[in-house]
Amino acid sequence: MIQKTIFFLLLYAVISSCHSRKGKLAQADLDVIDSLELAANLQVSEEAIDEIIQSVSSPVEMAALIKEIGTPFSMDYLATTDYVDRYNTSSQMAFSLGIFGADLGYLNIYKNNVQIVDYLMAINQLANGIRVGHFFDFVRLNQLATSREGIDSLMYISVSSFNNIDSYLRENNRGHLSALMITGVWIECLYLATRVASETSNPLLNERIGEQKLNLHNLLLILNPYKDQKPIADLLTQLDEVKEVFDQVEITYEIGVPETVEKNGMVMILQNEKSIVKLTDEQLQKIINKTEEVRNKLIAI
Repeated sequence: MIQKTIFFLLLYAVISSCHSRKGKLAQADLDVIDSLELAANLQVSEEAIDEIIQSVSSPVEMAALIKEIGTPFSMDYLATTDYVDRYNTSSQMAFSLGIFGADLGYLNIYKNNVQIVDYLMAINQLANGIRVGHFFDFVRLNQLATSREGIDSLMYISVSSFNNIDSYLRENNRGHLSALMITGVWIECLYLATRVASETSNPLLNERIGEQKLNLHNLLLILNPYKDQKPIADLLTQLDEVKEVFDQVEITYEIGVPETVEKNGMVMILQNEKSIVKLTDEQLQKIINKTEEVRNKLIAI
């Protein structure tokens, strides 16, 4: 089941956030409507973009699930910081900022403060490269990273920093960089999940992977306004390959009891829905293989 989360509760504990979807953003019948075709014909409003961002899974949530099912920590799952100097365009830096942000979430969940410093340094370099480094207090973050007692505070400050970056980029006509950063987070979270799924069988993890069909659909909507820019066009080509394997996953819904809530002084009725993911072993293996192929291609220089 899927629940909208605030996207850049990115590096904080929203472990249960993907468990029920409350319908404000109507999901298309993804088995009928082609996501790319739909995205090509829609002008997405700022409010809709906010809703889409809220629907993308947090890396902390995925990392928490990975840890919860008993998976031991592994640096092999993470993108190497050795290549950070090679990312020399704003598009590469924004995308990689998302990748390393997801990896930082994984490191935080496992409280691995030895490697955290390396990832903070990489994030610092990339953030400065796209002129958003002022949103991070890296002196304070490094102090927290070297103290096991400071991990929770590190996670909290990271949340605020990434939230501010996302808002700043979109408000200053650099929304394409925000979209790239968001996509980097998503593809790395999916990669972490699929790496674990390739080594162990867990129904809950498999369900979370299958649910990413919906988040991919939403990412295409975010990226579409920038499709005429070559970095985005190239990324869409890669994501289309991922979409082809996710198209085989069937997701259906059971309507739940409506919920009455108050928001901004107005009473609203939200329709709760339970998602049912049908994912075969063969489909899962295709997702695992394609995710690894595309993710490694995207982070390589």
